[in-house]
Amino acid sequence: MSDQHKKRSVFRIDSFAVPAEARTAVLAQLHETQSFLDGQQGCLQNLVLEHHSGADRFNVVTVVEWESETHLASAKAAMMDKRRATGFDPERFLRSHGVEANMTNYEPLS
Repeated sequence: MSDQHKKRSVFRIDSFAVPAEARTAVLAQLHETQSFLDGQQGCLQNLVLEHHSGADRFNVVTVVEWESETHLASAKAAMMDKRRATGFDPERFLRSHGVEANMTNYEPLS
């Protein structure tokens, strides 16, 4: 990957502390979101990762690399439209399953 590509990329990294009893429902929702985002323009990579070693309360992480901030914003708007159309409320879903979330955008330092 070129340095120019790294500087343009924006990463959305979401970390979730998922109780064992909510794992199946949460992973199903994350995979549905992953499938939708994979179809959006500018999505360079899209991962759902599960913690398997070391100490950390966040046991599921999603990492999506976007070609640019513009692509991220467009995908976010499309996702919001989809959620409005289906009536899905992500905050309520996470709360009802006892999931703690940390959702943040990142850019490469170099």
